[in-house]
Amino acid sequence: MEAHKIEHKHALSGDWTIAGVINQVDALSDSLKGFVGVQDKQLHVDCAEIHTIDMSGLQLLHVWMQCAKMRGIRTRLINLPETMQQIIQRLGLDQAFTDNYQDA
Repeated sequence: MEAHKIEHKHALSGDWTIAGVINQVDALSDSLKGFVGVQDKQLHVDCAEIHTIDMSGLQLLHVWMQCAKMRGIRTRLINLPETMQQIIQRLGLDQAFTDNYQDA
């Protein structure tokens, strides 16, 4: 039986601050459902439409990426807004996200 590779793209958007993360949880959970039974899994996470993000949003994103990893899904952050990259660097979270976005 031939292993098949599936690449998905999931777009994140909106408010990823402490006030908005509660609205993001369902979308993140749903995004992993399409990978059941797939052997070579990769998820490109498009961050271009994230308007605001803070430490709470980055923590949620990091935990979600770790959950995906435990399910055998490789995540790759793409199209990070400049402000998001600056916050990652300012908070010293480079190590947590280095393998997951191209500009690190």
